[in-house]
Amino acid sequence: MTGGRIRVFVVDDHPVVREGLRTLLREEEDIEVMGEAGDGITALGLILTLRPDVVLLDLVMPGLAGAELIRKIKDSAKGVEVLVLTSFAEEGQVQQAVAAGAAGYVLKDVLKDDLLQAIRNARDGKPWLHPEAQRQLMKGAGATRASTALDALTPRERAVLEQVGHGRSNREIASRLGISEGTVKGYVSGALAKLGLADRTQAALYAVRHGLVPRDSPPEE
Repeated sequence: MTGGRIRVFVVDDHPVVREGLRTLLREEEDIEVMGEAGDGITALGLILTLRPDVVLLDLVMPGLAGAELIRKIKDSAKGVEVLVLTSFAEEGQVQQAVAAGAAGYVLKDVLKDDLLQAIRNARDGKPWLHPEAQRQLMKGAGATRASTALDALTPRERAVLEQVGHGRSNREIASRLGISEGTVKGYVSGALAKLGLADRTQAALYAVRHGLVPRDSPPEE
């Protein structure tokens, strides 16, 4: 999805953090904060009612928290993207958040411009991972990479998956690889099925996690 103002819902149990995010995001013409909550249960109810484009979510929350809350949001509010904004990037937390359906993982020491781009990327279904979160995903994947399901992909499916990992659209991939958009869609569907992934966002994060996208390469608009 592109165009229009990005409707953001903030979930953090610290009022000062929520206030700071409201102040920061209020300066952006293409972003509006449509709601906020200080605990997971309240957040879930409001998210299901308001249906924001992007949820900025701290992982450590009273009530529902972390991967469980992400999973419930993704299961019950189709089209709502979750961008984790937290203070920690431990391997288990990052992996669980991504597996639950988070579109991105940002630490609270992030620069303003990077946070804004992460929000815009999330709205468009493009992944954004803090460098430390990328390192943790790479570390978790390193020991088993040789036997990963990537081996089941054809060379062309692998090439398309790499392009998805860079956040490129089917049209852009088709142009780069010299094939039709319909063919690209077929390769994307085949890769999703073989890797057991639900959607394009998970495929992009999978590509980053498994080294198809250099971890230090900046996300593309």
